[in-house]
Amino acid sequence: MAKDFFNEDQRKLIVDAIKQAELDTSGEIRVHLDKHCDEDVLDRAAHWFEKLQMHKTEQRNGVLFYLAYEDHKFAVLGDAGINQKVPEDFWNSIKNLMVTEFKEGRFAEGLANGIIESGKQLKKHFPYQTDDVNELSDDISFGDK
Repeated sequence: MAKDFFNEDQRKLIVDAIKQAELDTSGEIRVHLDKHCDEDVLDRAAHWFEKLQMHKTEQRNGVLFYLAYEDHKFAVLGDAGINQKVPEDFWNSIKNLMVTEFKEGRFAEGLANGIIESGKQLKKHFPYQTDDVNELSDDISFGDK
């Protein structure tokens, strides 16, 4: 099952990265893990983006890190508010950073590094506000496939 892929320390590393990144930005970051992805990875990520209600943030600044570990597929998906402001290659630069770790089998570290870098980059467009509310859970979500 997907929820068994990371051990407790790895889950903590990822959740701590989300919390740290969200100290820099009002953006909302989530991680979703599937064992398999039988369709286009961006379509699957978009499915989970909607299912996790990530499109309901006030500034439309949610980011989903989606990983189907058995099929070696992943995507980083940002909401409309982000994509209107960031450069075209924004998500590819984050993904390239993560691929290096993934190729070495360090999935938790790759996710954590991508999440931290996203927070730093999003700070330019969506800086943290003192009255910021954590609109989405920082916990990792898991699929059944």
